[in-house]
Amino acid sequence: MTGGPIARRALGLVADLHPEEGTTALLMAANGFLLLMAYSCIKPVREALILAHPGGAEYRAYAAGATAVLLLVAVPAYSRVSARLPRNRLVVGTTLFFTAHLVGFYAFGATLGSTLPFALAFYLWIAIFNMMIVAQFWAFANDLYTEEAGRRLFPLLGFGVSLGAVAGAATAKTFIAHMGALLMMPLAACLLLASACISQWVHSREVRCAKTATARAAATEVVGGSAGDAFREVLKERYLLYIAGFSLLFTLVKTNGDYVLARAVEDAANQAVAAGALPASHLQNYIGGVFASLTFWVDIISLAIQGLVVSRVVKHLGFGAAFCALPIVALGDATLMAAWPVLVAVRIGKTAESATDYSLNNTVRNMLWLPTSRRAKYLAKQATDTFFVRAGDISSAGLIFVTMQMGLPPRAVAMSNVILVVAWFMLAGAILRQRATLLQPEDGGASIGRQPLAQLA
Repeated sequence: MTGGPIARRALGLVADLHPEEGTTALLMAANGFLLLMAYSCIKPVREALILAHPGGAEYRAYAAGATAVLLLVAVPAYSRVSARLPRNRLVVGTTLFFTAHLVGFYAFGATLGSTLPFALAFYLWIAIFNMMIVAQFWAFANDLYTEEAGRRLFPLLGFGVSLGAVAGAATAKTFIAHMGALLMMPLAACLLLASACISQWVHSREVRCAKTATARAAATEVVGGSAGDAFREVLKERYLLYIAGFSLLFTLVKTNGDYVLARAVEDAANQAVAAGALPASHLQNYIGGVFASLTFWVDIISLAIQGLVVSRVVKHLGFGAAFCALPIVALGDATLMAAWPVLVAVRIGKTAESATDYSLNNTVRNMLWLPTSRRAKYLAKQATDTFFVRAGDISSAGLIFVTMQMGLPPRAVAMSNVILVVAWFMLAGAILRQRATLLQPEDGGASIGRQPLAQLA
């Protein structure tokens, strides 16, 4: 591993690295840092563009459904491209594809101005970009590492991702005020370009260091697939179907909780205005301040968990305990919201839930793909981490609409989360049992960790 004793001890706090793994692991952590920094730099831009227009908040609310429809086109297109490309050209090409879009958006906005169609197009684009580029990063990581190595090294990669999100948010906060929102687009494009270079570097290095001709050939062969493979394999393989259901369910619970939080913030602000404690003209600033503070603490706590806790939980308590940590926290959060739906309680619960989600849960849910085939990693993972996650958002919107039509308070949504988390526990148990079966040694030999989950060709 590169670096001196101090560097090795520092990295040892985050992950358990073997000496020969240091360079690639650090490059992949830097790759995740760049990708999430790029996204976090342009995330505030989408809000600034769309909310500057009348009815922007309503357009924003409708975007989830439109994004899901677009993903039904984008994911099969990604699958079709994968049929002709090896992993490095797929990963690098997709990254450069999105980079070119950012340059185009900047040129259009700087020349013709931020019209409503422009704002809507960018809002939908960034929703697809974020989901697909992050899914691809973790697919690439799953392709590089065995089950055993992934359990040890994914906490370091996740730390890079978390640190990138914090750095991007801080950069956006500083630069937008001085440079304007649009200039964040070419900055993000430069970060993506650097990420593409690192991806190619990692691929070339791993091919060069491959111990056998078979491993070298496997790393350079095309990913393969067809337009329908991504969704087809999710529905055909029980393990993948369980993961898709888990992605939908935990997103549904999370989005429901976000709604309860938003209503609690809104109610607290209105009560403060009614009591004369808050001038009506400061209402928007108050709400923005609450969410800014919440985001700050979630980012800081999740970074601390990622750096100091995740690897230790996975190593000492096991994957099963790590995988069940978020539903345990979510159950406590939902119960607290249902029993005491005031801002202070809801804020504490959502901070704990979001910080656990962005750190521990994000790492272990990507570990779920380690025992699967390359085709599943790149194609089925795209469908699961994009469309099925967005389907969870849409399901939440439907549930909230029904409760509002029935005249029920936000507490009803929190109570529904309690029931949903119980179902989540049952699904988590099914996933863990199926995963254990997949990892059983075959014929007294080695684990199937790197063997295909299904013959997808």
